[in-house]
Amino acid sequence: MYRLVTVLLVALAVLSGVLSLTGALFFTPLELAAGFAVAVGVSMGSSWLVSRIFRVTSHPESAMITGLLLFFIFRPSIEPADLAGTAVAAIVATASKYLLAVRRRHIFNPAAIGAVVVGVTGLGVSWWWVASGAMLPAVVLAGFLVLYRTRRVALAGVFIAVSAVLLSVRLLTGGGAVADLATVFTSYPVLFFAVFMLTEPLTLPPKRWQQLAEAAIVGVLFSVPFSIGPVFSTPELALVVGNLLAFVAGQRRGIRLVFESRSRLTPTVVELRFRPEKPVVFTAGQYLELSLPHPSADRRGARRMFSMSSVPAAETLTIAYREHDPGSSFKKALSRLEPGDRVTATGVWGDFRLPSDSGVPLGLIAAGIGITPFISQLEDAAAGKARDIVLVYAVPDSTEIAYLDQLERLGVRVLLAAPEPPDVLPLGWTYLGPGRLTGDRLAAAIPDLDERRIFISGPPGLVGALRDVAGRRAKTDAFSGY
Repeated sequence: MYRLVTVLLVALAVLSGVLSLTGALFFTPLELAAGFAVAVGVSMGSSWLVSRIFRVTSHPESAMITGLLLFFIFRPSIEPADLAGTAVAAIVATASKYLLAVRRRHIFNPAAIGAVVVGVTGLGVSWWWVASGAMLPAVVLAGFLVLYRTRRVALAGVFIAVSAVLLSVRLLTGGGAVADLATVFTSYPVLFFAVFMLTEPLTLPPKRWQQLAEAAIVGVLFSVPFSIGPVFSTPELALVVGNLLAFVAGQRRGIRLVFESRSRLTPTVVELRFRPEKPVVFTAGQYLELSLPHPSADRRGARRMFSMSSVPAAETLTIAYREHDPGSSFKKALSRLEPGDRVTATGVWGDFRLPSDSGVPLGLIAAGIGITPFISQLEDAAAGKARDIVLVYAVPDSTEIAYLDQLERLGVRVLLAAPEPPDVLPLGWTYLGPGRLTGDRLAAAIPDLDERRIFISGPPGLVGALRDVAGRRAKTDAFSGY
C-alpha cells in the first residue's frame, strides 16, 4: 500500500505540472516545483534526522507520502513565507509520529496535524488546491485504485455522502443553483480527503461500525463551518478530531509480549507462541498489529497484522504465518526471535467475530493461512454451547493442512479442497476433490448455504470471488501476505 499510494500521489503531482504548463491550473510550474521540493524534501529530511535522534529505523516511503500530501494541501509558491509554512508543517508532521504516539503508533494523521499546527499558529493557511475541476478525473481514478486495494469503499462512501449532502445544502441555501452542485467536488477536497487522508489505517478505530461512525462525524465537521476562539474549521481539523475519537475507541494500554517458542505446523506454516505481560483483551477472530523494529527493514516496514489463533482466555497468545522465499525483512526478524525476547503490539482490531447467538448456523470458509482466526473461534465455541458449524478448508497441498490435530480433536465437520486427499482422512471430514474452490463448488458442497451465516478468510482474490456467492452479508478477512 505504501508503494501504491506513493506512485499515485507522484502521478497526481506530475499531472499538476502538465496542467500548469497548459494553463489549466492557477499555479506556475516554478511554484509547483518549489512547493514540491520543500514539502517532500523537508518531510524526508526531518524523518531521517528524527529517526536518528530517537534511534529508530526511518521509513522513507512513509515520509514521502506525508510530504506529497502536504504538497497538495499547502499553496505552491516561491514566496519565502509560504514555503516556510509548508516546511514547518512537514517538520511537525514528522515529529508527531514520535512525540504524539502511543505504543509506537501515532495518534493523528501526520499531514493533518502538521497543517493544523501551522494554521493555528498563523504560520500558514491550508489551500487544498488539489480540489479543482482539472484534477478531478485523475483523483477519481486514483481514489478507485486505493479504495479497491484497501477495501475502504464503505468508509469513504459514508464520508463522501455526508459531506456532499451538507455542502449541497449550504450551496443551495446560500443562493446557489442545482447546476452549481459540481462545486462540491471541484472546490472542496471531498474525494482526495476521503481517499488519501481519512482511510489511513493507523488512525482508524478498531471496529467497522466505529470507522463508519467516525467517517460520518468527520463529514459533518468537514462540511459545517464552526469556530472555537481563534480556531476555525478546516478539513485537517475535522480529521484530527476524528483521529482523537478513534484513539479513544481503541485499546490504549500497551501490549507487551514475551516470545516463548515456535512450532512448524506444515512445511511452510509456522506458529509463534508469546506470553503477554498483562492479559490481552480480544474476541476470537480479531487480529493484533505486531511491532518488531529491526535493522535494514524493507519498504514494508516493521509492523504487521496477525489474526490470533489462541482463545481469549488462554495464558499464552499464538499467531501463525506462511513462509515465502524470499521472505520480507519482517518475517526474517520473526525467525530470529529467541525465547525471552520482548516485542510489542500496537493494539487489537477487527469485526471478524462469530454472532453471539449460538443458534445461528455457520459456514466457515478458509483458504491456506486463513484458517488461523477460525481456530481461535472454534476453540472458543467448543468451550461454550454447541454450534452448527461446517468448515470448508482449501489448501494448496495435502501436507499444508495446518492445525489438523486440533480440528480433529474439536470434531468439526470439515470439507477439504486439495489437489489430492491426505493419506488418512479424519472422521467427519469430506474430500471435495482437486481444483480451485469456486462459488459453484461451494454451493454444491453446502446445500443450505443461504441459511448459514458465512465467514470467509484467505487471499483477497478468493475472498472476493466467494463473497459474491455467499452474499453481501458474509464477513471476510483477507490475508494479503507479507
